[in-house]
Amino acid sequence: MDNGIKEKSLAFAKRVVSAYKYLCEEKHEYVLSKQFLRSGTSIGANVAEAQYAVSRKDFLNKHYIALKECAETLYWLELLLASNYLSEGEHRALHNDCEELRKLLSSITKTVKEDI
Repeated sequence: MDNGIKEKSLAFAKRVVSAYKYLCEEKHEYVLSKQFLRSGTSIGANVAEAQYAVSRKDFLNKHYIALKECAETLYWLELLLASNYLSEGEHRALHNDCEELRKLLSSITKTVKEDI
């Protein structure tokens, strides 16, 4: 019941790491990008933890945390765009991937919650 979330969240985390490197090396931005790095990579980390949950409630909780990290990542992306650290194109690509993860996580949490 993961709808490819593990693979997609790992692929997104790799993109986040690349964007972080770009923001640090090219834009010399270290504060917002660090927050973005933490929340963006945390999505996949929580999805990975959920694979070894000790109960359905634990599984649900890890996915809720991933969903919250996804929402935070969307916030940092908006702020990076508004602060002119990301172009419209860079923002759109990352935003679309993060939004896809948000929708998947929302669906997973809704389905699991109904089953508990």
